Amino acid sequence: MSNLVILFNIKVIMYLKKQLSVIIIIFITLIVVSLFGCNKDKEQQEGDIPYVFVNFYLEPNTIDFIPANGWKYIDNEGYRGIVIYRINENTFNAYERTCPYDPQNDSARVEVDASGIILVDSCCMSKYNILDGFPVEGPSTLPLKQYFTEFDGNTLHVYNTP
Repeated sequence: MSNLVILFNIKVIMYLKKQLSVIIIIFITLIVVSLFGCNKDKEQQEGDIPYVFVNFYLEPNTIDFIPANGWKYIDNEGYRGIVIYRINENTFNAYERTCPYDPQNDSARVEVDASGIILVDSCCMSKYNILDGFPVEGPSTLPLKQYFTEFDGNTLHVYNTP
């Protein structure tokens, strides 16, 4: 009986060693995959646009005139400037001009094209719809960074912290 118990204990120990080896192999595989296999694609690094506090006011009906379906660059705000688009008399969109595809490139800056409704980054050639900021062409898969806007009929408030 004693030999049977010893044999049983040896088999249990061998089984546990085998299971432990499998667990160690799985653990090492998970570590290697997490370190080397999960790199973000370049176009998925929008978080690289540095945060800049934005809080300014314009008078789009007078001194800072922006017509309906028109736009205006505000170069001294945001990270690399802001473009404001007036959809209609009371609705505005404000976007960061830094292209989210390669925000670390100093030249990655969108400009309104001749159509007036497409923003283009001349570096990566990504194109964005000015109505919603989403890409319509090019390598970028992320929309432009959008700022909050509030308009009271006279003054437009553009900001990024509600």
